Amino acid sequence: MANMENSLLVEKYRPSKLDNYVGNENIKKSISKYIEQNDIQNLIFYGPAGTGKTTLAKICVQNLDCDHLYINASDERGIETIRDKVSSFASVASFKPLKVVILDEADFLTIQAQASLRNIIETFSRTTRFIMTCNFVERIIDPLQSRCQVLKIVPPTKKDVAKHLNWLLNEESIEHNVKDLAPLVNQYYPDLRKCINTIQLSTQDNKLKLDKSILVSSNYIDQVISILNTQNSQQGYPTIRQIIADANVDDFDELFRMLYEKASEYMPGKEGTAAILINEHQYKSNFRIDKEINTMSLIQNLIQNK
Repeated sequence: MANMENSLLVEKYRPSKLDNYVGNENIKKSISKYIEQNDIQNLIFYGPAGTGKTTLAKICVQNLDCDHLYINASDERGIETIRDKVSSFASVASFKPLKVVILDEADFLTIQAQASLRNIIETFSRTTRFIMTCNFVERIIDPLQSRCQVLKIVPPTKKDVAKHLNWLLNEESIEHNVKDLAPLVNQYYPDLRKCINTIQLSTQDNKLKLDKSILVSSNYIDQVISILNTQNSQQGYPTIRQIIADANVDDFDELFRMLYEKASEYMPGKEGTAAILINEHQYKSNFRIDKEINTMSLIQNLIQNK
């Protein structure tokens, strides 16, 4: 077994077979049939970050008799990538019966790149398959979605995540208290990757020593909405600001979703106004480096429009 200090645990324990993949049993059954046939559909895996989309794509190519090309579309997102790399790979003859292109984070591809990809999928449909992963499937154009089987990757339960982390710690012979896993899972769920990275960062002298100051309750969203429900929520703005700062999160999509779903609680009769404000700030978050400032701007707007 490799020394932990010379190995990223998240890569060391990345599953290479379906049997070791956590969750999504129905999808695993479908993928298993494809592997048996040594052929797959064009696939789109979508879901939250860190839930196993890329891992599942890599499992496919590792267990198929195929040549494959991996592209991180967040780095190579333009039409040149599709024309030069993808088209070239698909058009070159192969000794394997199948070729597979993995486009990781495909929702970063430009519209022009996606349109070009549509034609390549059709042109090389006899020999080449495509697997795309993305956080937001709505950013994939409809013509591409119609050419693929779109599968939502559902995060494993918190219990399953905790069991997997406990297994990993035992495999690495890291001393730990099982009770310490609860705040860790609550903090970063459903991002299993972040949980594993935090474990590696927090391991000293082969003991798990979690910094409790960076682990806060996962119910920070409930706390925010609870304060918005109060009559004097304007006075609660500094408290909400501190709660969000302490939460130490960089993805506020779940908060946006819950603010939308519970608008009738803190803005009764003004749900439409809340929806407009949430939509505006969620859109702006895609172009903001500091997403926390954008989120607090939304909170202030909601308070002012109550």
